[in-house]
Amino acid sequence: MQLIEVNNNKSRKQFHKIPHLIYKNDPNWAAPIQGMVENIFDPSKNKTFKNGKAIRWVLVDDDGTLLGRIAAFINFNLSKTYDQPTGGCGFFECIDSQDAANILFNAAVNWNKKNGMEAMDGPINFGENFMNWGLLADGFMPQGYGMPYNPKYYEKLFREFGFEVYFEQYTFHMDYSVPFPERFWKIAGWIAQKPGYTFKHLNFKEIDKFVDDICTVYEAAWSMHEHFKPLDPEDLYDFINDSKPILDPEMIWFAYHENKPIAMFAMIPDINQILQKLNGKLNLLGIAKFLYYKRKKIMTRTRILLMGVDEKYQRYGIESAIFWHQDKLMKKKPQYTEVELSWAGDFNPKILALYKSVGGKKAKTHYTMRYLFDRNKPFKRAPIID
Repeated sequence: MQLIEVNNNKSRKQFHKIPHLIYKNDPNWAAPIQGMVENIFDPSKNKTFKNGKAIRWVLVDDDGTLLGRIAAFINFNLSKTYDQPTGGCGFFECIDSQDAANILFNAAVNWNKKNGMEAMDGPINFGENFMNWGLLADGFMPQGYGMPYNPKYYEKLFREFGFEVYFEQYTFHMDYSVPFPERFWKIAGWIAQKPGYTFKHLNFKEIDKFVDDICTVYEAAWSMHEHFKPLDPEDLYDFINDSKPILDPEMIWFAYHENKPIAMFAMIPDINQILQKLNGKLNLLGIAKFLYYKRKKIMTRTRILLMGVDEKYQRYGIESAIFWHQDKLMKKKPQYTEVELSWAGDFNPKILALYKSVGGKKAKTHYTMRYLFDRNKPFKRAPIID
């Protein structure tokens, strides 16, 4: 077997071809847009490169047959926040062969070691964690946009190499045809209409203000958490501009108290229901198909990407009030019948309790796994947020 670094047009095409070979008979898989994946590895498009680096490989057999792929990367801002410097690997795809998987994993380990790392998480993203993050371990059904999907045997490949579960990620599903609990609505309606509190959805014409509000809420909600790093406004501008074709501004909400931003909520239509028909290519024909299916309203699911509340307001029922406003909007969009609430870490009991309180049912489990290079070092799970 031969490991080939992805550094030219031929190897890039091979990198994108491998998942199509792995999932060719799997109706649950939605091919990601190749251009969006390439943007992750483009320093001019992915701001994580400002203090990070990445590399990727494909694996072929002696006859040139494609066997697998992997990327390795380091976000130096994040790597230093752990007990040991920790890099990452992701975009892993492989045939059901431990030998092939070990070659890919070892390439990522050795590269991380050379760059000063002592551990490696995977499969994760080279960027924010609400996209391409985690190994699917339970709930082998169509995934929401940005949520990873993989064959069942991948868990065996990771575990037999030596990865252990650092934390579990739970995705909940909510059926919009089932009414919310009555007690929930009483609290939500009271807070939603309480003097001093206002709720607005995203307006692209005021994007500067809303980017500032996102950064303010993000810091107030998560600055006390382990491994916190502030959002980069440039990253947000890039994400919003790149995602405009799929964003529905009415599904992105902000809560204010006395005009101070205190909470945010971001939900998107599940475009995987369209991407399953595009085969990963957004050329002129692909764009035409995308717009056609979007007008046909074939998307029936949405996915909650992000929810955060200023720590000072986390016992005020603000999350409930946002759902109260969002529910009124969704009644005007009857094509959407299901919401995917993803993802909630097993280390975050507050968000798990919230998802259950709105009637969410746990449907999927992903793992973020960690491999310690010192095999004698005790393994620690991610700490629970108090």
